[in-house]
Amino acid sequence: MAGAVAKRLGGVFAPVVTTYDRAGAVETGAFRANIRAHLAAGLDGVVLCGSTGENPLVDDAERRTLLEAARAEVPRDKWLIMATGAESTRQAIARTADAARLGADAALVVSPHYYTPSMTPEVLRAHFTAVADAARIPVLLYNIPKYVHFSLAPALVGELARHPNIQGMKDSSGDLALLGQYLGAQGDAFTVLTGAGHLLHEGLRLGARGGIVAVSLFTGGMARAVHDAFARGDEAEAARLQSVLLPLGKEIVGLMGVPAIKLALDRVGLVGGPVRGPLLPLDAVGAARVDALLAEAGLGVGAAA
Repeated sequence: MAGAVAKRLGGVFAPVVTTYDRAGAVETGAFRANIRAHLAAGLDGVVLCGSTGENPLVDDAERRTLLEAARAEVPRDKWLIMATGAESTRQAIARTADAARLGADAALVVSPHYYTPSMTPEVLRAHFTAVADAARIPVLLYNIPKYVHFSLAPALVGELARHPNIQGMKDSSGDLALLGQYLGAQGDAFTVLTGAGHLLHEGLRLGARGGIVAVSLFTGGMARAVHDAFARGDEAEAARLQSVLLPLGKEIVGLMGVPAIKLALDRVGLVGGPVRGPLLPLDAVGAARVDALLAEAGLGVGAAA
């Protein structure tokens, strides 16, 4: 079991994309350059192989390659979080052990969901407890009903928050009422982060300590600026910045997903590059909409560098 971490979990984190070369293999040069840009923009750390990182499409050997590359770029005062969830408890434990061995600061663990009707609170409690018991790094719960097709019950989160090695969660539901219930479990040893970039300011107002938000990938330091404006009590500035993020988060991230996020990265001078099948690149209509949204936000080539 992991001991207490030296740095406090909070702030704004980039759930980085996985970059591929023209042949479809993981390409770490662009991946590392993106990470350097995200950290230079003031973000508090990165999350690897999450939903934006094409989690189900990256194999375990590639995950290890990406983590080694990221560890070379992320200083120890920033957070390097690895998504290690799996359908099997055994595989989630193994992935988390790999993450710890290769230098990750924490593991983000999504609920198993293939056997959805069997994923009762008792089953999920046993799964997350087993992963956390075995882990040598802190575990963060990951609630993303968009892909899992159910939400973690707030009562279960309250129970799991008492585990000494479950130190936080990411809630990507976009449901502020549900986020508020999860915040009931927040305390000195358990931190709640929002995963909804279009609602970052609202999440902070409810009490979330930050966010792991994909909109931060292509908007430079804007998401971090929302956090900082809120922290210093400048509600007007936080609201103004959030109004710029809102359509980007709702449409590019929420509606169009990974292909649009990668295109947005390309458009602002970072590297998104191709997606991996079965995903396909955006069609001309989708690409034009991404361009229009970025233009409306005042974002262009180099804006996120």
